[in-house]
Amino acid sequence: MTRIAIIGAGISGLATAYAIEQQAKQAEIDVETLVVEKESRIGGKILSIKEDGFLCEWGPNGFLDNKPMTLDLCRQLQIDQQLLRSDDNARKRFIYSEQVLHQMPENGPSFLKSKLISWPGKFRLAGEMVVPKRQSGGDETLAEFGRRRLGGEALDKLISPMVSGIFAGDPETMSLKSCFPRIHELEQQYGGLIMAMLRLAKKKRAEIKAGKAVASAAGPGGVLTSFSGGIQELTDGIAAALSGTVLTGNAVLQIEQKQGGFLLNLDDGQQLEVDMVVTAAPAYAVANMMDGLNDKSSTILRQIPYATMNVICFGYQQERIAFDLNGFGYLIPKAEGRDTLGTLWDSSIFSQRAPEGMVLLRSMMGGAANPSAIELSDAEVKARTMNDLKQIMGIDCEPDFVKIFRHHHAIPQYTRGHAQRLQELENSLHDSPDLILTGNAFYGVGLNDCVHAANKAAAKVVVRLEKKRE
Repeated sequence: MTRIAIIGAGISGLATAYAIEQQAKQAEIDVETLVVEKESRIGGKILSIKEDGFLCEWGPNGFLDNKPMTLDLCRQLQIDQQLLRSDDNARKRFIYSEQVLHQMPENGPSFLKSKLISWPGKFRLAGEMVVPKRQSGGDETLAEFGRRRLGGEALDKLISPMVSGIFAGDPETMSLKSCFPRIHELEQQYGGLIMAMLRLAKKKRAEIKAGKAVASAAGPGGVLTSFSGGIQELTDGIAAALSGTVLTGNAVLQIEQKQGGFLLNLDDGQQLEVDMVVTAAPAYAVANMMDGLNDKSSTILRQIPYATMNVICFGYQQERIAFDLNGFGYLIPKAEGRDTLGTLWDSSIFSQRAPEGMVLLRSMMGGAANPSAIELSDAEVKARTMNDLKQIMGIDCEPDFVKIFRHHHAIPQYTRGHAQRLQELENSLHDSPDLILTGNAFYGVGLNDCVHAANKAAAKVVVRLEKKRE
């Protein structure tokens, strides 16, 4: 029986433990999984808090259904019948620019009619077709890519808010290739984004004509999906399906190499002997654990920064909100100078997020461009959020319900040079095949990315065990 420790009981760690058990069973290999978690609960950044009839998400509020990995996991867990797709109206998303909320254009005609981008900005966007493909020059930031291909206005009003919405990041420092590898590939393959869209649309029409079922060429697409009881049902479902042990309230202080395996030193004095280790904790935490075991890896892991984030949930009586909440919510470009990054209209996105006759709004504040927001008092966070809601949505009343969450290490930042750092990290672990790293610090921050990475980590474990069996 091979004993495998998975450090971290967030979505990455739990999904890895489950995938190891399932893949090992298929390979007819006996394993014992042990998930070790510092906090007293499982779920990591996933936590659905129910209070006064409101359902507030502490972290992510769902996953997109355009990729199969999380949906497949839900089917395996037999919780897919409880899945809740977001309301169709949630497709309507907005950008706050020049003191006006603009609906994001969904097609060519709506883009031409939209006042979000000025006519000079639209002509500059159209000129993307004649911008030459970038040949070389190192890792390009999202801001450099945006200015080069789409122009400064598109960068400020489209790319910048999108980056803050996904990564809470700053486009001036974020790596295009690591954050949006598909966009990088499209430029390299087709020479530009508009040309890629035209070629992919043509290919899609041909495949439809040939009777093939194809996905949307417009990407990333997908419908935001959760559960009626919140996204925590996913991590709870995985934990319930595990045959191994989940040990909560125990921090791993250090990983030591020992003959034939590893020794995990816990903060309560325990020492756990295991044959293999998979880390699924944040990069900075794993760096501390690996000090003395692999100093090169520790140094690289500490070079992955994290953005801070305040999440502010406000509940209101619906009759007091004159604003039309028929949509997903809005993002705010940095150039607007507001305190919040944007606000999601949570009770419009998913049903049962607020009591009858009430609405729930969830605002984000902070991010890589405003790290000091994490130090503000609750009263100041509330006041600044209310001020933004008043200016943007005309809400001029006290919320009936307030919940503020703080994340000092919210989202890892894939800054310039991220791919090179990951290659160096992989090289540094070459002589430690029984130590595997996974999590959202490396190849994607979304739930789908975490589940995909978990499956890959589990496959590495099973391949290693098969080699040992030979």
